[in-house]
Amino acid sequence: MVSRTVLGTSDIDRAVTRIAHEILESNHGTSNLVLLGIPTRGVILANRIFEVISKNETVDIEQCLGQLDITMYRDDLNQQPTRSVGHTHIPGGSLDGKIVVLVDDVLFSGRTIRAALDAINDFGRPKAVRLAVLIDRGHRELPIRADFVGKNLPTSRDERIRVHLTESDADNEVVIEG
Repeated sequence: MVSRTVLGTSDIDRAVTRIAHEILESNHGTSNLVLLGIPTRGVILANRIFEVISKNETVDIEQCLGQLDITMYRDDLNQQPTRSVGHTHIPGGSLDGKIVVLVDDVLFSGRTIRAALDAINDFGRPKAVRLAVLIDRGHRELPIRADFVGKNLPTSRDERIRVHLTESDADNEVVIEG
């Protein structure tokens, strides 16, 4: 299997910083802003985005940063029924009237985000839901698009994108395998 590194540490850092600033610009600050990371690497990226935002704005981590487990909302549970349910943390306990930014590492078919949208319904009615991803690789099966993208990487369906982040992996890079 051939693999090539398409983003290194500095590229990922720049992408995260740009996404954080774009979120602040589009939201006009941090008022009613909630970042929800989708486990596993989406949570790590949400934390990194929050770190950049907190350097520029006064923001309470307890009101702004959370994570959303989508396991039980997936449409492929019958194919992989042994998934373990993860942890969900909703800042402030409700999403009513909030601007929610879902954060994930790779946007591919859109099915993970559809599951996340279904899960959000259990926690209130947000004013708006946005999507931030490190990588958009195309091949959508649902009408979903990201509002904030670190890098668009057109790929073939046979290729695989691997995101490695130091918090969960040995290195900090994005690799295309195929």
